[in-house]
Amino acid sequence: MKPGTRLRSAVCDTEVMVVRSGAGTIECGGAPMAEAKPETAGAIDPARATGTLIGKRYVDADGVFELLCVKSGIGSLAVDGVDLVIKATKPLPASD
Repeated sequence: MKPGTRLRSAVCDTEVMVVRSGAGTIECGGAPMAEAKPETAGAIDPARATGTLIGKRYVDADGVFELLCVKSGIGSLAVDGVDLVIKATKPLPASD
């Protein structure tokens, strides 16, 4: 998957843009994400329904995957079943 690819959830309204990716399946709400939204939404996994926030970047522990949320939803993001977390913001330099 190349940077700039837009993925849509099969179980909720979540949409993300790929910033960085490696080998693995990107999931939302327990279902794989795809470039095209399915005609009928699937059932969301209650354990994977913590939600996504628009404008936030989501990363894995190794820093291989980075996704930018462009449309929020109730599903949580994961790669091969491992949850992604919100990327920490860098502090601005002090202006003394």
